[in-house]
Amino acid sequence: MAKVKIEEIIDYIDTDIRKALSETIKKHFPNEDFNDREVFRTFKRMISRKCSSWENVPDGFVEKE
Repeated sequence: MAKVKIEEIIDYIDTDIRKALSETIKKHFPNEDFNDREVFRTFKRMISRKCSSWENVPDGFVEKE
């Protein structure tokens, strides 16, 4: 098993994840207003609370160039 720093990965691809999270919320709650940056900050806090700093993932999920 490989280990990844999940928070670092989220920070590295934050623009794409923030957009995907925003679009998901808009799709499920079309009449609600929200600040996508604030939602993303909360999302990252929840990840840090629920996940270990280093998460084990199957080797097949990691490719090193």
